[in-house]
Amino acid sequence: MKRNTYTIEIATADFSTTKSSVEGGADRIELCANLDQGGTTPSYGTLLQCRENFDVALFAIIRPRSGDFYYTDDEFAIMRHEVKLCKELGCDGVVIGLLNRDGSIDLKRTARLIEMAYPMEVTFHRAFDRSDDPFKALEQLIEVGCQRLLTSGQQPTAPEGAALIGQLVEKAADRIIIMPGSGVRKENIKDLALRTGTVEFHSSLRARIRGRMDYVHPSFTKEDYTIPYIDPAEVQSLRAALLA
Repeated sequence: MKRNTYTIEIATADFSTTKSSVEGGADRIELCANLDQGGTTPSYGTLLQCRENFDVALFAIIRPRSGDFYYTDDEFAIMRHEVKLCKELGCDGVVIGLLNRDGSIDLKRTARLIEMAYPMEVTFHRAFDRSDDPFKALEQLIEVGCQRLLTSGQQPTAPEGAALIGQLVEKAADRIIIMPGSGVRKENIKDLALRTGTVEFHSSLRARIRGRMDYVHPSFTKEDYTIPYIDPAEVQSLRAALLA
């Protein structure tokens, strides 16, 4: 089986973890800030530094805050500015997710962002997993032109939601890419591929290591001095597990 049979997307938290993921052979980066809160839009400086240094496909999450996915007019204005900025910086795609109060997809605003983003690709993220009707939402996202859907099958992790993910793949019939994410690791990625029929996978591989400071103030714990980390070997292991 050839290397390019599968696509591995790594969610990164900063420049350093992006660099490690690229070194490990990631096919695509979902660049975030505050990954421990589900990811928010990365800073201009981080976007620029990553775009200038890495040739890998770079997608930025467009999310003005953590929490739910129902946004005010002011928050939506921020999202529009961020999509425009990502386009100007030469990002390959953006990752969005907007819902109405009743749990349905916010089609009007989603369509607006997709239109603004073109020719960048658009992934609809795990806001989908909080939607009220996954099959209706799937058809709507296809209709408005999303290229990709990131989902854990409306469960906390993709392995738990594998049955629904497989059904979504079948219903999608190659009209949109279904990409499992959340809890995807080398120990389960091959089984997930076999159970769902998916060929793109999303993982954060989140870890933390001790920072580079020598001095640790005694009033704070050592954990306060740790920084986000991704082991390049773990990215390699994801692909190796798929190809085994």
